Amino acid sequence: MKQKLLLIFFTFLAVGVYAQQSLRGEVLNEQTREPIPGATISISDSSNSVTADDQGRFSISIPAGLSLRVTATGYETKMIIPDNGNRLIIKLKSLQKELETVVVTGTMKAVRRSESPVTVEVYTPQFLKKNPAPSIFESLQNVNGVRPQLNCSVCNTGDIHINGLEGPYTMITIDGMPIVSSLASVYGLFGIPTQLIDRIEIVKGPASGLYGSEAIGGLINIITKSPDKAPLFTANMMSTNWLEHSLDIGTKLKLSKKISSLLGINYFNYQQPLDKNNDQFTDVTLQHRISVFNKFSFARKKNRIATLAGRYFYEDRWGGDMRWNRSFRGTDSIYGESISTNRWELIGNYQLPIKEKVFFSFSATIHDQHSFYGTIPYNGKQKIGFTQLVWDKQAGASHSLLTGLAGRYNYYDDNSTATIDTLTGKNVPDQYILPGLFFQDEWKLNSKQLLLVGMRYDHHTLHKGIFTPRLAWKWSMKENQVFRLNAGTGFRVVSLFTEEHAALTGAREVEIRETLKPEKSYNMNLNYTWFRKWKNIYLNVDASAWYSHFTNQIIPDYDTDPNKIIYKNLDGFASSKGMTFNIEMNSNHRFKSLIGLTIQDVQKTEKNDQGQKIKQQPVLTEKWSGTWVISYTFPAAAITIDYTGNIYGPMRLPLLSATDPRPGHSKIWSIQNIQFSTLFSRKIELFTGIKNLLNWTPARNTPFIIARSHDPFDKKVEYDAAGRILATPENPYALTFDPSYTYAPNQGIRFFAGLRFLVR
Repeated sequence: MKQKLLLIFFTFLAVGVYAQQSLRGEVLNEQTREPIPGATISISDSSNSVTADDQGRFSISIPAGLSLRVTATGYETKMIIPDNGNRLIIKLKSLQKELETVVVTGTMKAVRRSESPVTVEVYTPQFLKKNPAPSIFESLQNVNGVRPQLNCSVCNTGDIHINGLEGPYTMITIDGMPIVSSLASVYGLFGIPTQLIDRIEIVKGPASGLYGSEAIGGLINIITKSPDKAPLFTANMMSTNWLEHSLDIGTKLKLSKKISSLLGINYFNYQQPLDKNNDQFTDVTLQHRISVFNKFSFARKKNRIATLAGRYFYEDRWGGDMRWNRSFRGTDSIYGESISTNRWELIGNYQLPIKEKVFFSFSATIHDQHSFYGTIPYNGKQKIGFTQLVWDKQAGASHSLLTGLAGRYNYYDDNSTATIDTLTGKNVPDQYILPGLFFQDEWKLNSKQLLLVGMRYDHHTLHKGIFTPRLAWKWSMKENQVFRLNAGTGFRVVSLFTEEHAALTGAREVEIRETLKPEKSYNMNLNYTWFRKWKNIYLNVDASAWYSHFTNQIIPDYDTDPNKIIYKNLDGFASSKGMTFNIEMNSNHRFKSLIGLTIQDVQKTEKNDQGQKIKQQPVLTEKWSGTWVISYTFPAAAITIDYTGNIYGPMRLPLLSATDPRPGHSKIWSIQNIQFSTLFSRKIELFTGIKNLLNWTPARNTPFIIARSHDPFDKKVEYDAAGRILATPENPYALTFDPSYTYAPNQGIRFFAGLRFLVR
């Protein structure tokens, strides 16, 4: 009898041991594949529960037949029935609305996006992956109201237009620090390793009240990841059938108990000359580019902030006659534009070891450029230093104060007419110091309304005092509706290096007709946001209307003389007004879409020689545009399809004369792309697709893009006694060589493929 009882006992014991399954696993964000620390994993009968560690890992024993319940703050709860394996990868869907993400750009302090009185748009690395590109400059083409604009058909330099305003009106910052002047849109957005980007925040409209000069039309703030939270290693490799190759890698290093480092390298190489529009010139400049970025984070008491980052950027690019090589650099036999650039950047942020929240931050940039535009040499150097001291103070329950001191040093020198003293003929580098003082108060009127009042005062050695106030009001109308009103002024001091610097050395002569005064703007922006969450559908509607009024605006005049670019303050005013709409939808985390539309009217009004007011649309400014990003994921196959694109309405183009046969306005044009990506594991993602599906280029609608590309040195151009160009059988339209007629990329359809690799 005892033997039978022992047999029954050990049988049940064996069954119990067999039924008690030991599991190990990881809890990940379904979209980003990042670990979710602190997730709770519990057995369905509540007999046991564990908490995931800082890498999302856990271990638990579970009786057979029971399920696991996985929960985490900000994520949907998930029930899991373990299979026979002992290793689980659990992916949770985020509940976090885009409006709840934290932003810092609008008010220079971290707040939830829904609580910010200033309208801030946020774009994450997941958005950038929808249309992979070798630079942030190109990635911004899918942001509504933001357009990367090429300014030269030969060298392919460009700038960023926000709401129809030229590149010099956009300030580019990294982690809130200005890295350069408006030239940043040409070089500051190239070579930033995308693997290190946490998010991109965009403010449309003047931000000079906080950020000073150049933030007159908009601000793009690139926020990098914290070394403490970044993955151990990431890599992104991509190539196209045009033989464009890009590599983007990032790695985290633990240098000591208190020092962490985040190292990123961005490399791009394109060395295959192509001429598909048959003008004997390269369609795209050949480029060799490398950028190295390193960010250090220092652990301190009470979690005080201390970071230091540096970046080195090198680029060698050329475009021109297909027969060109470096032996022709600077000669007048074969035309080419060759640009060699070296940049150094340093950015730091330090929280003072005192009770109050006081931060000292700084940035420094050296930009050194050596170029030849045909036979014309261009050697330019720019140095910018920036320091800022900010005190963030909570005054009672209703007031949040921000006070700051800022100082900026600017040095610019080149071998062009921009730095020549017209009286003495001597070279005089442009130098100035621009100190500033700013203050803002976020006043919580009640649970529904927030009022922000701010002002800034800057002092320039030539322009003297510059005062820029700002006002913002946020009204949470209902739980799912927010209304914002923003008003303020902006300013920009003159620096010709930012005024389309390639124009200073191209085919046209630069003429500065007067002592240029600082530009000023007055802006008002209305924003309405409505969002709704159903069972499996999230919908967000964002609509804005704006009006900006500019005085002393500096608009390069291409029309008066085809051989010149004339710079002078506008004798009148300019304005930019319009509306923009964004509709975002997420259905069951499978179908996602973001569709945007911008309608704008940009005009300049000035007096002619007879004193009459004349209105004119600036060149390269569209009246309307649209963007879209549409994605669908097949969970079973782990495949995602991304369809992205943009469409632009007609814009006025820079003709040389009334006899120029090229169209004076562009037609409607669109660039569309498709991408297929698949996850092979937590570490590897493969992607492939097609860029410019419609194979559209501006050569479709014009007899030629570059005027007289066969005679780039104007050796066969004839002039009359007054210096006017003569029409001849060889030159029937009386034109000179000019590469400024450009408004869209010359690259047609192309295929791409790549790999993303991630190690936590």
